[in-house]
Amino acid sequence: MSTSPARTLKGSRRLQRRRDRRSPSPQWQFLRGFLKNPVMVGSVIPSSRVLIEKMLAPVDWENTKLFVEYGPGVGTFTRPVLEKLGSEAKLVTIDTNPDFTRFLRESIDDPRLVAVNGSAADVEKILMDHDLGSADYVLSGLPFSTLPAGIGEDIAEATANVIRPGGAFLVYQFSPKVLDFIRPHFAPIKRGFEWINVPPATLFWAYKGEPKA
Repeated sequence: MSTSPARTLKGSRRLQRRRDRRSPSPQWQFLRGFLKNPVMVGSVIPSSRVLIEKMLAPVDWENTKLFVEYGPGVGTFTRPVLEKLGSEAKLVTIDTNPDFTRFLRESIDDPRLVAVNGSAADVEKILMDHDLGSADYVLSGLPFSTLPAGIGEDIAEATANVIRPGGAFLVYQFSPKVLDFIRPHFAPIKRGFEWINVPPATLFWAYKGEPKA
């Protein structure tokens, strides 16, 4: 007995709806990641669009070839970065949570994205393993104030080692303690604040030497 095209189409739609219901939303993925490891995620709510635009405003996109993001989560910053990034550039995301890394790989179909499951402290090895050079910018929302002892120092030092002269470490935090980690490696450091976020966030643009005009 043959199956009508209409019935086949209806069945396909039903199957897709089932798949959609099974696929966790970005919000659920983020909440689950926070509940699994709040020390590494830092906030139960993703960053606001206003914060994202303010944080990325100083980036020289035209001359950016390699952008690195620590703790991308469900891609709250990842997607806007890819929207602005040049066609020949690369974005490397590094997250210790394999669920987040898998989610990015499955939800973002973009050859410029290299989603890595690993520690930001190993950024030098990660870039070397992928045959990538120095980074123009590194972005981080990792909660430095609650990281295990020694990890914050390791991340700051490794980040300074991979950023090219004139590049910058872009950091958004809910505590100013991150300055203790980045001051030994970066100057000048510019600072901002964004109220339109939950919770309100302090922003830092830590340069490795004066930025290019």
